[in-house]
Amino acid sequence: MRHHFHRYLATLTAFACVVLASPAALAQEARQEPVSDFTLANGLEVVVIPDHRAPVVTHMIWYKVGGSDEEPGKSGIAHFFEHLMFKGTKNAKPGEFSRRVAEIGGQENAFTSNDYTAYYQQVSPDVLPDMMRFEADRMRNLILTDEVIGPERDVILEERNSRVDSDPGGILAEEIDATLYQNHPYGTPVIGWKHEIAQLNRKDAIDFYDRYYAPNNAVLVVAGDVDAETVKKLAEDTYAKVPRGPDLPPRIRPTEPEQNTARTVTLKDPRVGVPSFQKNWLVPSYTSAVREKLDGEPEALDLLSEILGGGIRSRLHQELVVKRGIASSAGAYYQGTALDDTDITFYGSPRGAATLAEVEAAIDSEIAKLIESGVTQDELDRARNRFLRSLIFARDSQSGMARIYGSTLTTGGTIRDIDEWPDRIRKVTPDDIRAVAKKYLSPERAVTGYLLPAGGNAG
Repeated sequence: MRHHFHRYLATLTAFACVVLASPAALAQEARQEPVSDFTLANGLEVVVIPDHRAPVVTHMIWYKVGGSDEEPGKSGIAHFFEHLMFKGTKNAKPGEFSRRVAEIGGQENAFTSNDYTAYYQQVSPDVLPDMMRFEADRMRNLILTDEVIGPERDVILEERNSRVDSDPGGILAEEIDATLYQNHPYGTPVIGWKHEIAQLNRKDAIDFYDRYYAPNNAVLVVAGDVDAETVKKLAEDTYAKVPRGPDLPPRIRPTEPEQNTARTVTLKDPRVGVPSFQKNWLVPSYTSAVREKLDGEPEALDLLSEILGGGIRSRLHQELVVKRGIASSAGAYYQGTALDDTDITFYGSPRGAATLAEVEAAIDSEIAKLIESGVTQDELDRARNRFLRSLIFARDSQSGMARIYGSTLTTGGTIRDIDEWPDRIRKVTPDDIRAVAKKYLSPERAVTGYLLPAGGNAG
């Protein structure tokens, strides 16, 4: 999956119907204490986000490695290794870490994306030292034997069967990515291709571990009922004892060639009840825009997505779902937090007697209308207020804040980028919205995916 805070924020905009406060008020409401950031001698970056409203702390360790950092032919190794991190170490038996979390009523999990892998626990502050000790231990002390590797590889294969191969939507999503990204590894599924997962072995796991799992390739984020001084002392007692790993080269990946063709991907499957479609375009992310000197474009793409398809007040929802009643769903999202060029997606599904072709034509019409006539200042202001207000709701979530910082810092962003993001959003103009729509949303470069019942068609 691609986890990113801009999409996370977009899911909250339906609640954001009040007028946005001033920048100072926003900062005050978003957090009561400043975020602290420091780096240990071994290279581990540490971020502390105080939030004393409840005696809970979220402890997250983020590694700057994901599915798109894998060697050719080794797809799925990053996700595979996420599973292996829950096995035993030289100092802890298999399952001991998880049992400790369960005993105190905490929560834990992990996730892998194209650009990062993260592990987290949400616990009471008094057991934070234990969490840091366990997590620091498995950063370097895993026991990786063939007896561990083989069964866990079978687990991954079964996970792929259940999440992808048994789900028509999952199959289509993989094929769309593989078509959109002609040269970049974002076209390879994070979970891995089945035939390559089956060949992963102990040497692959150890090589991956030794290369990427080190403090100088990680970010520790601690949010909740803590203070920076306490976290720093605990980090010095645990993580600081882990030796620095090898210095890694810059994460430079293959880039996409110019895309000049419209492509379609169609899946017909008897398990599909209601047809749907999605249309994707390649666009810059927040990080790649900096490299490519495309200042302001990601912010404009975020607001373009909000205006056209960000929620129940968006143009697509109002026109297709509310007014015309031809769609059961219609919307858009922009994958802004990524290390490299990313995508913006529009989607829809018909309702009643309407056809998928009608829904697609209506969405195409709304995109063309925006390119032709732009947006008004009032419409932009209202969308911007909803979008920025969602930041407050995101920052009201302890784990949400930890994810915002972790995903940004592991994809080339900085704490300053997070702090200044609302002000950059405020600078977007109607002309900026129209410009990015005209530049990127060309029908001649779109990848369209159709999910249809057996014997169905897009008409």
